[in-house]
Amino acid sequence: MNFDAHQREAVKKLKSGSVLVGGTGSGKSRTALVYFFSKECGGKIVDRFEEVKKHIPLYIITTAAKRDKKEWEEELSEFPISDFHIDSWNNIKKYVDVEDAFFIFDEQRVVGSGAWSKSFIKITKKNHWILLSATPGDTWVDYIPVFVANGYYKNRTAFLRRHVVFSRYTKYPKIEKYVEENHLKKIKSEVLVNMDIERKTIAHRLDILCEYDKDLYKKISDDRWDPFDQQPIENASQFIQLQRKVVNGDDSKLIKLNLLYSVHNKLIIFYNYNYERDMILDFIDEYKIPFGELNGHHHTPIPKTEKWIYLVQYNSGSEGWNCIETDVVIFFSLSYSYRMMHQAAGRIDRRNTPFTDLYYYYLYTDSSIDKAIWKCLKKKKDFNEKKYYEKMTS
Repeated sequence: MNFDAHQREAVKKLKSGSVLVGGTGSGKSRTALVYFFSKECGGKIVDRFEEVKKHIPLYIITTAAKRDKKEWEEELSEFPISDFHIDSWNNIKKYVDVEDAFFIFDEQRVVGSGAWSKSFIKITKKNHWILLSATPGDTWVDYIPVFVANGYYKNRTAFLRRHVVFSRYTKYPKIEKYVEENHLKKIKSEVLVNMDIERKTIAHRLDILCEYDKDLYKKISDDRWDPFDQQPIENASQFIQLQRKVVNGDDSKLIKLNLLYSVHNKLIIFYNYNYERDMILDFIDEYKIPFGELNGHHHTPIPKTEKWIYLVQYNSGSEGWNCIETDVVIFFSLSYSYRMMHQAAGRIDRRNTPFTDLYYYYLYTDSSIDKAIWKCLKKKKDFNEKKYYEKMTS
């Protein structure tokens, strides 16, 4: 039975309503199942997992990628648990009427006040549960659904009235400050259970500055002109996507990629857009490089060769799969999402990796769009297109 000391310590601290916090590859899934098996069902663990005293239905709400790749079934295979149901966050509403069961909510998806958060709160009122997260929240409002689910507040409005002061001088609701933060810190410490894993890996994060066509970029930024279709830019989204196309699609990135491939034998490359994929595939074809890819249309295996490239689209592959055959990840372009970037980096940072040193290369430019995205990511925040466009046009 593979179960480390930091996981055993976490199981002791967990209770229904806890948020189990651990980085990617820290073993949160297995820890959650051991807690359910031993604490909720009364199961005994000697050299293996013995029969349980109570049979409680288990529901696991996870990402679509993890559901489809049956990661949880693999974890469950060692446990004498047969009554389990695994589904994605997209379908959480289907389970709001379930009672007297146990829920594991995998990968934090309950920030905000949307449909998922509302369904989450309804489920928690009638069942025991824990939530697993690598990035539980950056601001106090991120914790509202969890605090409400634990009974600290009646609803979101009650939290906002007690703790939030909004600015009076903005067009949209903007938080000016929080009050009674000592109370918030206290209840946060009661809810969060941190998995303190002593990692053997050392992350080396290296910025690679790339070139871009400044004249083309200027036409978009100053003239509001689409240089590809030769027509005026119609809206904010088109404006930003065109800026990104100029910086993400510059051939200088392939020069950097060629340099990195000459240094490292096996590369995982994350990208955003199809035109980036096409560029990299042309590079792969030119140099006859063995490759595989993971995106919305393809999921091919990693090549069994001494040198390879594995091409991954952020939305399809930032979670739900792991690779311990390489120590290198290249971010060909930046994602808007801090969480997605964090998860993507975790694909190679696993407990069973044979590598100590892990290398992360970030390819970006000194353009206004890349600098704005990078600034948000370094603050562990998501990039907001609307705010950026308003700043660019003000």
